[in-house]
Amino acid sequence: EEKGETQKMKLLKWISVADRFTKVYLDNQFAPLGINSSQHMYLLKICENPGILQDSLLESFYVHPSNVVRTVLALEKKGFLTRTLYEKDKRTCRLYPTEKALAIAGQVQEICDRTESMLMEEIGEEEQKIFADVLIRAGKQIAGKLDVERKGDEFDE
Repeated sequence: EEKGETQKMKLLKWISVADRFTKVYLDNQFAPLGINSSQHMYLLKICENPGILQDSLLESFYVHPSNVVRTVLALEKKGFLTRTLYEKDKRTCRLYPTEKALAIAGQVQEICDRTESMLMEEIGEEEQKIFADVLIRAGKQIAGKLDVERKGDEFDE
């Protein structure tokens, strides 16, 4: 243990290290597919739910609305999705995956699965379940302190 490093600072440090290097690793894995670590969850969600409302992505991801807009526009510009105005509310759009998105969705999911396995390979099965549960609870706790609430979805399971 580093001199003067408290247990709490150790936790914050290693959450940050794991987050930062996981993103770098995923960016490297996704680069040949034309996406990055901030776009993969959106791509998978849209492929699994063609016609999903852009606003409903806010219910799945713990991000600011501007991040959703920016990511959707980037994926559209790269040819991974199309947007159509939602007939009942012109302030939002329906999002549809393109053939280009559908063609890589399986690879994106495999990369995610492999990365999660790699992160957990030194951790026993029971500890993995405990770790995932505690991490989700900690994430929801800090989000709640910032008055950010989202519905759970398959990414929470």
